[in-house]
Amino acid sequence: MNTQTPARRLTAADFDQELLDLYDYYAHGKISKREFLDRAGKWAVGGLTAAAILGTLSPNYALAEQVAVDDPDIQGEDIVYPSPNGTGDITAYLVRPTQIDPSRPPAAVLVIHENRGLNPYIRDVVRRLAKAGFVAMGPDGLSSLGGYPGSDDKGREMQRTLDQTALLNDFFAGFEYLQALDGTNGKVGATGFCYGGGVVNKLAVAYPEMAAGVPFYGAAPESSQVAQIQAPLMIQLAALDQRINAMWPDYQKALEENDKRYEVNIYPDVNHGFHNDTTPRYDEQAARLAEQRTVAWFRTYLAG
Repeated sequence: MNTQTPARRLTAADFDQELLDLYDYYAHGKISKREFLDRAGKWAVGGLTAAAILGTLSPNYALAEQVAVDDPDIQGEDIVYPSPNGTGDITAYLVRPTQIDPSRPPAAVLVIHENRGLNPYIRDVVRRLAKAGFVAMGPDGLSSLGGYPGSDDKGREMQRTLDQTALLNDFFAGFEYLQALDGTNGKVGATGFCYGGGVVNKLAVAYPEMAAGVPFYGAAPESSQVAQIQAPLMIQLAALDQRINAMWPDYQKALEENDKRYEVNIYPDVNHGFHNDTTPRYDEQAARLAEQRTVAWFRTYLAG
């Protein structure tokens, strides 16, 4: 009989906030891996190495399955759609509810990944939205390079090499693919995380017909572009995320001045990435509340 106590899952409370901020800079390409390791050395005590610290802060995708791939309420497949103004044909994970009332077809939601490709966490988010009753699709922005490589570090490096305008057009093409998809009510919303949250804001500017958007800690659009937004937006922010939150006052001012429909939720005492359940920055209470609010927002504005 195994009498060992399971290892306790690490949380943000186990790390100095300065170290969490340092990891955020590394994860978003603001500093190199070497610089992170050099600067993280001050926390390497008691035989703990800087490399081990990086390992504990990095995603553990064994944790990334809240909804099983074979859940009977959903049916998923990898599909390919064209992106003529982007990087070429795009592979995407498309998941539908299995129980659909033909008289009330579901709406569609585009799910946009972080700066590292369509990893297991984002695929699980796609399944969660399908489980909630939407047709959900997560494109892989690394499709032209062979797709998500199985490593976030490699994926981050790969995504950085892409032409960023072409990459953005790949997600725009995904939105248009869902607009034309059979079996939906014709309404399309979008949610995204980190890089993907910024893309949701850009989608809202580029597609006034977008029915609703929920960007999680994403870069704000140019204030001069906010007048073009018609979609109601639920903006999800982490109170400790100084980098993204610095953009919020100008964004909020532009939303107010242009009389846009929006709601902002700033979750106290949590970090950028708090929704990602594969890293210590995950905050279960805030993430579950944010997800409940996201689903409710889409149910309100994507209903047929």
